[in-house]
Amino acid sequence: MSSPALRITGLHKAFGKPVITGLDLTVGAGQLYALLGPNGAGKTTTLRMAVGLTEPDSGSIEIFGVDARRDPQAAKAITAWLPDEPMLYDKLTPAEYLGFVAGLWRIPPDRAAPEAERLLRWLELWDVRDTRCEGFSRGMQQKVALAGALIHDPQLLILDEPLTGLDAAMARSVKDALRAAVDQGKTVIVTTHILEVAERLADRIGIIAGGRLLAEGTLEELRALAGADEATLEDTFIRLTSRP
Repeated sequence: MSSPALRITGLHKAFGKPVITGLDLTVGAGQLYALLGPNGAGKTTTLRMAVGLTEPDSGSIEIFGVDARRDPQAAKAITAWLPDEPMLYDKLTPAEYLGFVAGLWRIPPDRAAPEAERLLRWLELWDVRDTRCEGFSRGMQQKVALAGALIHDPQLLILDEPLTGLDAAMARSVKDALRAAVDQGKTVIVTTHILEVAERLADRIGIIAGGRLLAEGTLEELRALAGADEATLEDTFIRLTSRP
């Protein structure tokens, strides 16, 4: 049996007070997985630990079988992280930015150039490839950041609130890109407060509260846990997170 894309076991993290308390989470390969929870539930902290930006107090993290704490370089080589705010060098053009990121990953130019062109065309950025990013809308910046995250062909893509601040058309474009990445065999994990997005896009959904996994499964499985067979994800979420 192949390794899951992400396996978190017994994860703990405190910032003065406990934030993550014994979290266990498994995300299978080839899924679009939505991680949901109330504000302060620990979603972003969990993902930052998964990608090596925050050190856990204890617990284990494996990415496609690679121990991310013992071999962080190997884990990062197959992972991409997009924070909620796009991080770009805005004086660069999309083409220059992708060339820069490819260089950081030591991708040879003869491989990087065609892959950059493929990503720019796929994300409908080709026509602005030589325009500085400083004048782009948030949505355009988000797509450039997504292209940069994909340039080294990661198998696991983790995004924190990727649709925040986007208009409807740009949000649709980003959602289509994420779904297409999964169709190409990648695994995508997203956090979002837009529950309709998770309801429509996600193959499986995890709900955390108080630093622990409260419930996990398909929408139908979560409905069954909540005792609400025909409920929306929003109603199901409220029922599950409101239990004492």
